Amino acid sequence: MIIWLASYPKSGNTLLRAMLSAYFFTKDGKFNFDIIKNIKQFPDLKLFEQIRVNTSDPMEIVKNYINIQNQINKKDKNLVRFFKTHSGLSNINGHQFTNLKNSLGVIYIVRDPRSIVKSYANHNQMTVESASDRMLEYGATLGGIKNSINEVNRITTYMNSWSSNYESWKEFKKFDRYLLVKYEDMINDKENVLLSILRFIHKLSKAKFIINENKLKNILETTSFEHMKSLEKDKGFEESIKIKDNKKITFFKYGPKENAPQFLTAKIKEKLESALKKEMEELGYL
Repeated sequence: MIIWLASYPKSGNTLLRAMLSAYFFTKDGKFNFDIIKNIKQFPDLKLFEQIRVNTSDPMEIVKNYINIQNQINKKDKNLVRFFKTHSGLSNINGHQFTNLKNSLGVIYIVRDPRSIVKSYANHNQMTVESASDRMLEYGATLGGIKNSINEVNRITTYMNSWSSNYESWKEFKKFDRYLLVKYEDMINDKENVLLSILRFIHKLSKAKFIINENKLKNILETTSFEHMKSLEKDKGFEESIKIKDNKKITFFKYGPKENAPQFLTAKIKEKLESALKKEMEELGYL
C-alpha cells in the first residue's frame, strides 16, 4: 500500500524523502543521495512503459494511474511504499489520481508560498514574477517536455495552483489518513517533526513504533540544508535540472534564510497574500 509524500514544488519534499530514506533504507541513518532513489515519484515514466502505455499521450497516462497503482500493490499487499508527488488530488477528465484501495494515507508538506517563489523561479529558470503567477494558476502542470534530457520532465504532472494543491489532499482527513507537516517546523523542530511522522507511518501500517535513537541522531546531522548542499557540490544530485551543455541548475541553492518573504518585492508579496489569504491565515502564515 502507498503512503503519499505530497506537496507543491519547492516545499520540502526532498528533505522529507531524505529523512525517511535514511531511516527506512539504511542501517545507520546516514543520508546520501543514492538512498533517496528508494522513494520514487508518481507519475513516473518507467512505471507506465513497463505495461506498454502510450506515454506520448498524456491522457493515456492519466487513464492508467489506478491501473499502475493496482499493479504496484498487487506484488505485496502488506508492503508499505512511499511515493513522492507534486500532483493535486483531483480527477482529470473523470480519472482519479488515487483511491483508498491503493493508498494508506498522505503526508502533506506545506510551505509559506512567499518562501517558495525564489526557489521555484530558479528551478524553472523563470522570473520571480512569472513564478508567482504560476503559483496562482489553477491548471498549472509540470513537465510534459517530450524531448527533455531529464526523464522526470517528459511526463506531465497536474499540480494545479498552490492553494488547490494544498486543499485537494485534505480529502484524506475524512478517513484519518492525513498528516500535515509544515516545512518551517521541519527546519526549526526537526527531531519532533520526524518523530510525529514516524508515529503516523507506524499507525497507518499497524506496526509497533520503536525509535532507533542512533539512526535518529545521524539523520538529524546528515539532512541539514548545509550538509545536503555540500553533498550536491561534491557528488552532484541526480534530480538537479540539466540545461544546455549538460550543465545543471543548483538544486540546493537557496536555504531557508535566502527564501524568507522579506526578500520579495512588495508587489509580489501583496499579490500572493491577497490571492492566498484564506489558506495562509489557516496555516498561520498571516
